[in-house]
Amino acid sequence: MALGKDYVTQECAIARALEIVGERWTLLVVRDALYGVRRYNDFLGHLGIPRAVLAARLQTLTAEGVLEKRRYQESPPRDEYVITERGTELWPVLLSLGLWGRRHFSESQLRHFRHATCGTELAAYAECPVCGGVVPAADVLMIPGAGLDPDPADPVSRALLKPKRLLEPLVIEPA
Repeated sequence: MALGKDYVTQECAIARALEIVGERWTLLVVRDALYGVRRYNDFLGHLGIPRAVLAARLQTLTAEGVLEKRRYQESPPRDEYVITERGTELWPVLLSLGLWGRRHFSESQLRHFRHATCGTELAAYAECPVCGGVVPAADVLMIPGAGLDPDPADPVSRALLKPKRLLEPLVIEPA
């Protein structure tokens, strides 16, 4: 029996969430949006995603209120994709998934996520062990780890070699 493309027979909040974010590329697009990536070509170059797939994912995420499309240039018209509050709520999920992946499938730490207020490394579910409670994405400092390529080919990866707060627009420097 072929696997269906939706979960209409499932009465489950996880199944409904997977309708929106369960496709292979979608959480990586959301991750990059949390990192501050906003422009189509920056998503494209950093993810290595096919154009048609990226366009479809951005359209779905925008339609579902995870991203918001904003015009940043009129002539020629150019838009950027800004993560919304709904999208930002995925931050603890992505951090937990990343920590799980690091624990089971990776030997090196690519990024550190610290509470900007106290400098403490965040625990699973984006909790600060020192301050207590979940740290909102805007209060997270992302610091490159030793496992990152020190000379990456794409401009987004180069920009992410510097410490930065999540959600702040990523500044891409010309090559």
